[in-house]
Amino acid sequence: MEVNEAQEKVDITIKEYGGYWEPLSMLARLSEEVGELARAINIKYGGKKGKSKDEEGDIKDELADVFYTVLALSNKFEIDLDEALNKKIEKSHEKLKEVYKE
Repeated sequence: MEVNEAQEKVDITIKEYGGYWEPLSMLARLSEEVGELARAINIKYGGKKGKSKDEEGDIKDELADVFYTVLALSNKFEIDLDEALNKKIEKSHEKLKEVYKE
């Protein structure tokens, strides 16, 4: 699935269930999701101990939650994330070529 296809699916779902939140609420949600991802990684690879097996969280699921919320934010701001991501990858590639020049 292309990123723009994912954005469309997220858009359909959000509109079906009441529409987009205000930008600051969406940003707060993204922060919450990133925190859950950090917790899952810290439990698996860091010093954090999970209280129970259910509370450990699955890194894959937490990453998907973060990505879903990023897609929603992109839709809210009418950003073609496919295009933006491709530009970022190209820009990063150029920077890395300079850094690792032989």
